Amino acid sequence: MKHKNILITAGIAASITIASAIVLCASQDKYALKVPNGLGFSDFKGYESWQLIAVSLSGDKLVGVLGDPATVAAFKAGIPDNGKPFPDGARMAKIHWNSKKSDWEPGQPILPDTQHDMDFMLKDSKRFADSGGWGYAAFEFDTASNTFRPADLSDKPPQAHDAKCGYACHTKVEKADYVFTRYAPR
Repeated sequence: MKHKNILITAGIAASITIASAIVLCASQDKYALKVPNGLGFSDFKGYESWQLIAVSLSGDKLVGVLGDPATVAAFKAGIPDNGKPFPDGARMAKIHWNSKKSDWEPGQPILPDTQHDMDFMLKDSKRFADSGGWGYAAFEFDTASNTFRPADLSDKPPQAHDAKCGYACHTKVEKADYVFTRYAPR
């Protein structure tokens, strides 16, 4: 009987180990994702702890724009409103969430629900000279699988699936160094 219990315990332990390995293998390493021309999540590692620059409501999406320390310092110095460009290396992350109305809070505020996508911008005037000095990356998020994928032409807005995907839209703010966002007062 003792031998049988040991075999059962060993079998359970092996099953748990195998199940854990399958889960680990199935989970996505978002930092391995890239768009053509090499721009990807790895260029923005640590964005989760960057400072908030601004928030907005765009249609039914809540948006949070984050900046790395160099970007925040540039905004605080008056860029782009002072006519100066962002320094090379400046990085911004833009998180879009589907929204939901809170029926249980006073005033019924609109809250973030599931994540919709991620957009990134990286200033590198040499590497992205033909797109205003900025490289762009857009990644759609699939809630069911908890994974990202590079955005493509079937997405809204359509993305050309390369590091220049945001350039056409951002030409509207060329005089602001291709940046729509402004640093929100605190």
